[in-house]
Amino acid sequence: MGGTGEAGRRGDGARRPVGRRPGESGSRDAILAAARDTFAERGFAGATMRAIAARAGVDPSLIRHFFGSKAALFAAAVAAGSDVASHLRDALTGPRDGIGARVADAYLRLWEDPEVGEALRALIRSGVALGGPAEQLLEAIGASDGAPLPLERVLAGTHLLGVAYARFIAQLPAVAALDHDELVELIAPAIQRYLVPDGASRG
Repeated sequence: MGGTGEAGRRGDGARRPVGRRPGESGSRDAILAAARDTFAERGFAGATMRAIAARAGVDPSLIRHFFGSKAALFAAAVAAGSDVASHLRDALTGPRDGIGARVADAYLRLWEDPEVGEALRALIRSGVALGGPAEQLLEAIGASDGAPLPLERVLAGTHLLGVAYARFIAQLPAVAALDHDELVELIAPAIQRYLVPDGASRG
């Protein structure tokens, strides 16, 4: 009589539990953290799913289970590691006087944050090959809500992107040697002119 039967003899492997498996949330977080580190070190082209999986301590098939593709993982890792647009939108609010200094200060602080900076470095290193991520970063710098960016914000974004590349990627001595406040003071007038072209105070 079949209380145990064939299914019982097969033991725990006979049935697959439904719903989210225990530990899936922790595995997903570990994958995202490993992806941010690996993309930051190697860029998009150099980072492999196998290397990310090894760093996270999971099987590569679990990455495909959660994210599907390397491009989707990349986008998720950057999104999880930063909230660039919201920080810059905050800097853009308030008096027009001094907006250049606020945006420059907020932008540099994002790069100086250990986790956010890793995500931004990964995005810049991968942007040339991917196209899309570079555009996404520019939109974030311009605090875009998805609408086409005004020319002034495109120019402000490219200026800030160039400064970040020189300081945090290429580490050019003349730029890297400046402290935070000195660099803000130097670039704020240009950002002010881009964002407030009608002659408001340059902050």
